Amino acid sequence: MGDLGRVSRRLSRRTVLRGIGYGIGTSGALAALTGCGVPAAYVKPGDRAGTDASDRDRNLQFANWPLYIDTDEEEKSKRPTLEEFTRRTGISVRYTEEINDNDEFFGKVSPALMNHQETGRDLIVISDWMAARFVRLGWVQEMDRAKQPNVAKYLDPQLRDPAFDKGRRHAVPWQSGITGIAYNRKKLGREIKHTSDLWRPELKGRVTLFSGLDESFSLLMQGLGTDVTQWVADDFHRMCEQVEKLVRTKHIRRFTGNDYVKDLAGGDVLACQAYSGDVIQLQADNPDIEFVVPEEGAELWAESLMIPNLAKHKRNAERLVDYYYEPEVAAELATWVNYVCPVPAARDIIASSKDEETAALAEDPLIFPDGEVRKRLAIARDITAEERLEFAKRWNSIVGL
Repeated sequence: MGDLGRVSRRLSRRTVLRGIGYGIGTSGALAALTGCGVPAAYVKPGDRAGTDASDRDRNLQFANWPLYIDTDEEEKSKRPTLEEFTRRTGISVRYTEEINDNDEFFGKVSPALMNHQETGRDLIVISDWMAARFVRLGWVQEMDRAKQPNVAKYLDPQLRDPAFDKGRRHAVPWQSGITGIAYNRKKLGREIKHTSDLWRPELKGRVTLFSGLDESFSLLMQGLGTDVTQWVADDFHRMCEQVEKLVRTKHIRRFTGNDYVKDLAGGDVLACQAYSGDVIQLQADNPDIEFVVPEEGAELWAESLMIPNLAKHKRNAERLVDYYYEPEVAAELATWVNYVCPVPAARDIIASSKDEETAALAEDPLIFPDGEVRKRLAIARDITAEERLEFAKRWNSIVGL
């Protein structure tokens, strides 16, 4: 692998996507279909596999988000970990940065998948709340874990068993992250430890929340003491009632996409819902910005690798997934993307780097959460097909979508 002594570019993928006008994960588009309320869209298990050409056709089509993989410092078109995979296996990878929004990508591939056609992609990366819909619709294939020993051995235990995909057979985390609270401690003048601290009188008009339902609900429910691994409709409506009151009293400044960073960095906002990966970049520019996992808990999420139905190179795709679970490869990727690494064993490799700044990443709790932080993290139960239309309607009315 490449030298981990290279200093990673401390730039969040979300930060750059904001600059070019892309969103990360809206929840309104294609609501009826993404809610899985169209029986004809479901694909039965026996109809998901295609003829695998991996043995005779040594290539692979891999669709990912922009700026979500390591690149060569001198030649940005080169991706060292992918090139090493090709050198080892002889499998060439056609890598495209075509996923800019979960709903948008859903719209791009859904016509083929619902009509039992192949998508032209062997491997994709989407957020787990959207991955849950793909799994329910039967649009992705189960991976052969017997051929993925690294995934079986090294996958973070806390990410192994989400409600939507028991055993992670269909969706293997590419990177993970935390939805918590970011705040300017110097300007606020005190610590934030609880979600309820956001509602203190001195923060009126200086707080933002995420506008996307799937991005926002878990942290807000956790702040009310809800176990988000098994929340029910009453929990959702109780959370909405609280937010409605905060909107009426103008306590919440606005609901944001991924542009919340601008408000926080500029001082218009003192505290907000935030993604852990963004805060690493914010802290590099302003050490007064802090990220907190509230005492009541925060959401641990992932964006996961999946193999679509009828993929022509399933075995090659499984090999690539397993390759990225080698601790050395996971370490190389983690030093570049700066999200929560789904391979805890990569931590020791990063810590041994001869480069001081790179080695320090091993101690960053936003990349490798410690035991105390992990106790407060939970993977939320996703919103079901039956719930989605009703819940999205109420939430969107609150945030003005």
